[in-house]
Amino acid sequence: MPESSARHGDHPRRDDVVELRVHGVSGAQPAVILDRARTRQVAGDDSGGFHRADEPDGTDPNGVTVEAYRWGDLPSGTVARTISMVFLLPFMLSNVAVWMRPTGRRSAGGVAMLCRLLAFNLTAVYVVAVAGVALDLIAWRCLGDTRCRGPFDTMAGLDDRHVGQRLAALALVPIAAVALLRLLGTRRPRPADNPLWAVEPLVGRLRAVHVAGALAVLNLVLLVARRAGGATVATTLLLVLSMVVLLACVGLLAVPGLIDQVATARTATRTARATGVAAVGLSAATLLVIARDERDWPSSGGLPGYDGIAGTVLLGQMALLVLLSGVVLWQRGRVDGRVVLRHGLGAAVIAAIAVGLAGALSAGLAYQTGELLGGYFSDGGPPLPYRWTLLAFFLHVGVAVLLCGSIALLSRSRRRRAAARITDRDFPAAPPEAAGRLRQVTTAIARARFTEWLGVLAATYAVLAAVGLATSLLGLTGRQPEELARVLGLPAEAVGMGLTAGTYLVAAVVLTLLVGGVFGYRTAWFRRHVGILWDLGTFWPRAAHPFAPASYADRAVPELADRIIQLAGRHTGVLLCGHSHGSVLLALAVLRLPPQVRQRVALLTYGSPLERLYARLYPAYLNEQMMREVGERVGWRWLNLWRDTDPVGGWIFYPNRPGDPPPDSADPAGAVDRRLRDPRDLLAPSGDHRPPPIRGHHPGEADPEFQAAVRDLVGRLRGSGSIGH
Repeated sequence: MPESSARHGDHPRRDDVVELRVHGVSGAQPAVILDRARTRQVAGDDSGGFHRADEPDGTDPNGVTVEAYRWGDLPSGTVARTISMVFLLPFMLSNVAVWMRPTGRRSAGGVAMLCRLLAFNLTAVYVVAVAGVALDLIAWRCLGDTRCRGPFDTMAGLDDRHVGQRLAALALVPIAAVALLRLLGTRRPRPADNPLWAVEPLVGRLRAVHVAGALAVLNLVLLVARRAGGATVATTLLLVLSMVVLLACVGLLAVPGLIDQVATARTATRTARATGVAAVGLSAATLLVIARDERDWPSSGGLPGYDGIAGTVLLGQMALLVLLSGVVLWQRGRVDGRVVLRHGLGAAVIAAIAVGLAGALSAGLAYQTGELLGGYFSDGGPPLPYRWTLLAFFLHVGVAVLLCGSIALLSRSRRRRAAARITDRDFPAAPPEAAGRLRQVTTAIARARFTEWLGVLAATYAVLAAVGLATSLLGLTGRQPEELARVLGLPAEAVGMGLTAGTYLVAAVVLTLLVGGVFGYRTAWFRRHVGILWDLGTFWPRAAHPFAPASYADRAVPELADRIIQLAGRHTGVLLCGHSHGSVLLALAVLRLPPQVRQRVALLTYGSPLERLYARLYPAYLNEQMMREVGERVGWRWLNLWRDTDPVGGWIFYPNRPGDPPPDSADPAGAVDRRLRDPRDLLAPSGDHRPPPIRGHHPGEADPEFQAAVRDLVGRLRGSGSIGH
């Protein structure tokens, strides 16, 4: 619970400065951040709170009061909720992709539109996969001519019912799955919520569109199957109306600015809600018509029309992915005077991963449930589109591994030469006994520099979308995957081995997601390595997929800004210290501060990915213009510490590496970055048996360089902070 600043010796002195530390995505306990055995919470709650040392004098050797903001529990929840959201990982990735749009206004709009259509398609893939289990596998096969394992061959007497009644009853399963998505996607804002990007009205419109589209797709599965035995006026009318609903959903997402612009928000909201209501009504009518239609159904191994619908949906997502990759890859611009591929490749890469995961999970669901129920034993295996999807997933993973290995090997010599130049400058007269340690440092720097090659890897991986498109097209032709072996001149068993390997690979992915969901927020060491991806994915608000996890930044950033305002009102100054992703949260919080508060604020970032990763991944939002605005708002009282051994963090404005031009003396940004030699020395100091460690991405608040930066910024605050309270 919050405590008054007058307690425990918190009375501000005339020159009192508060050092507010914010940890990165790996999370840390307040005692670790503050380097004190006992701490107390002074504001916030159990999920995100502000802590100080529980001592009469909570100041550090620099004479400042140290406070820590712990936000690591904000993205988490109960184990059940975490597991459920982990299974919806493709939705989260599709939402992240839309924030990776390029900087150009025209291309950015096209990328955003394609990302939203891809997200909508992922919902359709989800519904079609669940419908495949409930309708094609159980209602049509297991309760029909195919004898499955018990109790799925009877299902509470449904095997004695008419086909239409079985389908209508089991159609409640995908409807329940859509309701579950709707429940998981419903955000419960805390009181006095102050959203960062103010996208919650957009989320409501997207939610209505996705629910309407999901129900319309389910209607199509049922109505196409029924019309295979003969069309009626009712089925034809319902089919046409369901197509109209589906096209209305696509139109809301495809027309630029219709669903997210303020000028059209009211119209889009009314249209989305009306579409949702129409979809619910059509679903009820479809179930009634299907259940009461007692005409004979055609005889076939699988649900009539299901393979075609599943193949069309999977082909649609591959076509959208190819379009997205093409738009991003062909956008060119100038960066530092060089013509290069414009930043924004991340949108295509993350979308490709989302599509690959969605297809793999869908195919895995078909394979595993079919194996469990035994419903595919006499029909030649799961639906044909899922067989091609599983093969495409196997090829994607295999090629991606080869790409990573190839680029790592091809870039190795260049990275080692660059690392050698750095170590030659840092340790020009290394003694012979330090040769082994020097090689370790050179290797660490070379590994860290692989980050600079991620753009090449991203551009190459984006081209792999064509593999999925090709397999989807082959699936629609009705050809079996085994025929591919003959065309390529491979042994007949090669494709079968690939499908088997793909099945095991999907099972491994599902198992990994389950383990991640259970242990990601309950085990510190596991969270440090796996929870990082979840924290980064849930940072961005939902602007593409409404069923992605809610953004924790909507709370963390305003909460930080409010706390800074409170501290600035009670103290001479506030020194903001952010490690890794914490530096991003603080930079965004600075942009929210009123002018009178900015005069009392300084910023210290370390291990910051702001420029090295985020400016490249999210060029339309976290770019150099935004970072210069942060610097101007704090009066350029900003220092950034970085190490060459850090694979994540780096410089903000000027790297100042060997061969780099010196910073512009007239540019205040030139004084922000401070490169730290890592390690401090190659040999152990006198009286010690171990040499100084290689710090890498370690925060290092107790390091002399960090403390020197704190004293520098505190001095600036005290020198310019004689502003009365």
